[in-house]
Amino acid sequence: MSVERSPKLIAPYLAVYLFVIGFTFYLTVNYWPQTNISSMKKVRIDHGTTLSNISDKLNKKGLVTNKWVFEFLTKIKGLEKSMQAGTFILSNVHTNSEIIKNIVFGSPNRKKITFLEGWNMNQVARHLSKELNFNYSEVLKLLSDEELIQELQVNSNTLEGYLFPETYYFFEGVDKISVIKRLVKEHKKFWNDTNLFKADSLGFTPYEITTLASIIEGEAIYDSERPIISAVYHNRLKIGMKLQADPTVQYIIDDGPRRLLNKDLRIKSPYNTYMYQGLPPGPINSPGEQSLIAALSPQNNDYLYFVAKGDGYHTFSRNEKEHERAKRAFQRVRKKVKRERAGS
Repeated sequence: MSVERSPKLIAPYLAVYLFVIGFTFYLTVNYWPQTNISSMKKVRIDHGTTLSNISDKLNKKGLVTNKWVFEFLTKIKGLEKSMQAGTFILSNVHTNSEIIKNIVFGSPNRKKITFLEGWNMNQVARHLSKELNFNYSEVLKLLSDEELIQELQVNSNTLEGYLFPETYYFFEGVDKISVIKRLVKEHKKFWNDTNLFKADSLGFTPYEITTLASIIEGEAIYDSERPIISAVYHNRLKIGMKLQADPTVQYIIDDGPRRLLNKDLRIKSPYNTYMYQGLPPGPINSPGEQSLIAALSPQNNDYLYFVAKGDGYHTFSRNEKEHERAKRAFQRVRKKVKRERAGS
């Protein structure tokens, strides 16, 4: 006589069976053994890389033995969109779960990059191409990209002057736009309410102050002279005198920086402050904080001229007669140095 089992009696056993199967499958996927578990592997994940491409990279590095299992586990954990960009050093990763944890919650390697005061857009782009392996031409194009400039709310045709010189730490694999945005963000931090008020009190916009600061940056070596140089340009602007700033001419010549010739001073460009009155159309480099402060806080003096001494400092003059005397003194220093070099 056969005994029929009630579905009600079978259901609990079936549920337990399915649970055991499912749990076993989860453990298998979660703790799927990997090869090269003790070796150190460097893996770079670029911004926007898909999960499929990540698993392919890990497989080629010998870190993931089964790409499908890795991708499946990442998805059921809900971490597909949480994979970080950057360069990761993976070692002693025994399971898929450990690899995922490293990429999602770990800290990618960070690269230290320093941008110097007075660098122009070309120099910044070249430095980024060297340090972060960016394409130089693509970076330069982005620095004049109208859509990006509008997004950053910069009132200019380019980002010249807005790439704040400082030491930064970027995750390897960071994208170009993120780096540019970070530099511009640091520049904008300077423009707090106090500095905006100072600029307005002087009758300048932040853009004009940044432009003036870039000229000061191109002239000054020592911080102590920045407010004095700033005063010279403020004094000239007040009386309608041409700025006659060498850095603005250096900006427009193709083979600079070099000693300027008389013909250079006659180049027809709105940036040539020997030819045209007032500030140039925009910044000529990325001024540092001290130059920005100097542009906002010029020293109270009546200087209209300055010339190099030959040691990084300058001689400041109130009139052309004093200035000519200072120029002759500098020429004597230059000739002396030239003779000493020739004799050595």
